[in-house]
Parts: sequence; structure tokens; C-alpha cells
Amino acid sequence: MNKNMVMLEALHRYYALWRESNAMYEEWAKTQGLSLNSILILYAFYDHGDCCTQKMISQKWTIPKQTVNTILKDFETKGYIELLPMHADKRNKIIHLTPKGKYFCDSIITQLHHMELYVMEKMGIERMTSLNDNLALFIDLFRKGETLGDV
Repeated sequence: MNKNMVMLEALHRYYALWRESNAMYEEWAKTQGLSLNSILILYAFYDHGDCCTQKMISQKWTIPKQTVNTILKDFETKGYIELLPMHADKRNKIIHLTPKGKYFCDSIITQLHHMELYVMEKMGIERMTSLNDNLALFIDLFRKGETLGDV
């Protein structure tokens, strides 16, 4: 088998694993009665205390603003968040977790962390570090390749 075929097979395996990883998180989210995007929005709150903006969430997790807006409306209806106008820009709103929302967010993200830390414990920190380093290298080289045009 020639070198290009070997590399294409490795790339196809990467795609399959990437899809499976996304599907795995989506399936886990469904067991919580949520979508993956809802989990990512909760993660944004978990990372930034109890307040964010829609733009911040959309940019951090590359979720379309309309999708973020739809999920936030659902969270607002359930009493998890409240939207407050920003003093500097009245068109944008600061999104605060309510006490009910903070409890919900913490319980979901704690369960997710429990699963992820279990996996990392079984994998070992060396493998996890290698996984992250290799993915970072792939991203860096891909971006450099974009600037080269036809590689």
C-alpha cells in the first residue's frame, strides 16, 4: 500500500473517531434530557461563574447564535437563567444563572466531569497529554496548510 493510501486510511479513522466522540457526548447529553449544545452552554456558565453573554457562548463553543438563543429561551422558561440588560450596550444582555439554574448546571457538569475523569484515570495522564498535543499539532499544521493554498 502506498504512503498516500496509508495516510488517507488514518484520516478516515480520525473522522470516524471524531464522529463517534461527538455522538458519544450527544448520547450522554440525551440521558440527561438535554442536547449536546445545551451541555456546552451549561459548561460556559460553569467556566465563567454564573454569568455570560450569548455572544461569548456562541464564540467559545462555535454554536450558532440562533441555537444559543433557542436554548437560552428554554432555560429561561425553566427558571434556570435571567436576562439582564448590559449597562454599556443595551442591545446585549448578561445571562445570569438563578439559584435553581446554578444547582442544575453544577449537577450536570459534575456528572460529566465524573465520567471524563474516570476515562482520564483509566487512560493515564501521559496518553491524555499526548492526545491533546497531537490534536493541537494537527490543528496548527492544518491552519498553516490553509495559508499555502494547494499543498
